[in-house]
Formats: sequence, C-alpha cells, structure tokens
Amino acid sequence: MKKIAYIEIDNHHAEVALSFMDIMDDSKEFSVDYYFSEKIKNQVGRGDSVFVSDSSMILDQLKTKKYDLIIIGTVHRYFNTFQAITEKYNTAVIVHNLNFIKLSNWKLVKNIFKGDVFYRLKLLWKEGLFNSSKVYKKAKSILVLDEELTFGKYKFLPIFYTKSFEKPANQVLTIVIPGGVSQKRRDYEHVFKIIQNLKTDEKYKFIFLGRAQDQELKQLEILSSNLPENVEIQYFPKRVSAEDFESWMQKADVLWCPIHREIDFFSQKEIYGVSKMTGSLGDAIKYGKLAIFPSNYISKLDFIIPEQEDVIEQSKRLKNSNFNFQEKYNKKLVQESLEEVLNSLITN
Repeated sequence: MKKIAYIEIDNHHAEVALSFMDIMDDSKEFSVDYYFSEKIKNQVGRGDSVFVSDSSMILDQLKTKKYDLIIIGTVHRYFNTFQAITEKYNTAVIVHNLNFIKLSNWKLVKNIFKGDVFYRLKLLWKEGLFNSSKVYKKAKSILVLDEELTFGKYKFLPIFYTKSFEKPANQVLTIVIPGGVSQKRRDYEHVFKIIQNLKTDEKYKFIFLGRAQDQELKQLEILSSNLPENVEIQYFPKRVSAEDFESWMQKADVLWCPIHREIDFFSQKEIYGVSKMTGSLGDAIKYGKLAIFPSNYISKLDFIIPEQEDVIEQSKRLKNSNFNFQEKYNKKLVQESLEEVLNSLITN
C-alpha cells in the first residue's frame, strides 16, 4: 500500500482537506497521514492518522516515516518550510490562485504595501515570501481542483463527489446562497436588491449560508424587518457549524452563487473560472445541486446555470429539473480517478 502525507497547516481550505480525507477513507491502494494545524484537527476530530502540526514541526514529523508522495494543501505562507519540503520529497502542491504563483519578487514587494502591510511584512521577513515561486518550481507536480483550469503543467485532482441524499420536498421554494456573507467575494448587493423588490404572493425562503458580519449583517437585519410574510430570509451572525451547513445544503432546491468575476488575492487580480476556483463549485457537486452563477462566469459544466434576468422564476423552473450527478460524480468513479492521478504523481 502506497503512503501519502497530506499537509494543511495554513488554516485555509479546510474543506478541501476534509474532502480529500472523506474520499480516501476507504481506499485500498493508499494509506494517508494528515498533518493539520490544531484548528483544522479540531474540526476533523477523528482518526489515528491525523496529527497536529505547524511550520516548526512538520519537517521533523516527515522524517519519521517514508512517504511516496507529499501533498501540500495550501501555500500562502510558511514558504521557507514548504520550499525545504519540495527540495527533499516528491511533492505535489495544490494551487488556489494561479496568478499569484507567477508574481515576480519585485511585484511581491510592490503588493506588500497595498494592504495588510504588517502581515505581509511578516511573510517577507520571517516566512520567506520571496521563496514562494521556488516552492512551485521545485514541486514535482502542481494541482488544481477545477477541471477547467487544467492546462500546461496544472493537473486536475478530483476530490469532489456527490453524496447520496433524498431530493427535498419543500413546500416553499428554498434558495441557498452558500459562503461567507461578504461583498468582497460575492455580489450581495445584487441579491439584497432582488429580494427587496420581490413582488409576489408565493412563498420563498432565502438562506444566507455563511457568517454575516459588519455592513452585510446590518443590511440583512434591515432587509428581514421589511419583508412581507410570504418571503423569509435566514442568516447567521456567527460561524455556521458543519452540521448546519450540511443540513441546509441538503434542503436547498437550488444554489444561488453571485460570485464576483474578479477578486484580489495579495493585491493580484484573480478571475473565477480562469485563474481561481470557487468553493461553490465543490458545494454543488458534493450536495448534487444545480447552481446559478453570474452570466459572465465561463463554464462548460451542465450543472452550472447562467443567471437570467428573472432569477426567481429561473429558480422555480430549476427546482423541478433533474440532473444526474451520480452518473459522473459518484464516489466510486471519482475515487478511481483520484487514485489514477495519485499513482501518476508517484510514478512520474
């Protein structure tokens, strides 16, 4: 049985690590040890193969066992540590921001002073920011989680599969907007405006499935107090638990994903579907839900539906649509594809 180490010590993309863990749990070909930050380890809460780690411990931990492959889930900090790993081991790195990894040192220096200055200076002085590009160059493989981002040196790592859930039988159309309620990554102004101007006698329920805070929380409070009885919204001022998230995702008739086409990462422009994957894509696959995306989002996937002018009527139609996620995204097929990729990363 081949041995893999999966590292996620950056406290980002815990959902990716958990998806990998979920699909590999019953693998007959691979044994995986997971090295997680304490925060992520506490979210997992299971398994003898899960170890608490950090940038000061991971190199010593890897010495104790012989691994065929090391997978690093996020490289947004601890660049010195990750460079040392890529130089010593057969390492694959998952990339979440394709434009970021192309930045020159001069561009990195310029971007330090465009935001989060103290944190970015820490990355420069203590964590080897200038070694960021070296990590990706030294790594044997560069992985992406969206098949449509696969080109050149980027290899697709299939980790999302559709779980078996019963189709909801909601009497009220339930539209779920997944993700943290922040204008930074999603166009909530657009969503608020549509709900506020909704004129209908039919019943609708909108679930803002992510923590709402600051200005967006105030807007939700005002919006909820000015809606007719037939229109209901639910939002969460605190972090949504994994149990609540899964429960509402199962109940959703359709997902509404009003992502911005462009966002900044380290003051570098990233484009969803072009240089960056949105987590809503994985959510749609995992829970087997049709998802409405902005009309300018480029995708060949049949379950990603471009938003129309009347998105509410569109949602009503999609509620009664059938899309067979199990045909392509059942666990057996995805696991076989994943194992094929992992074998190629070990043998190449």
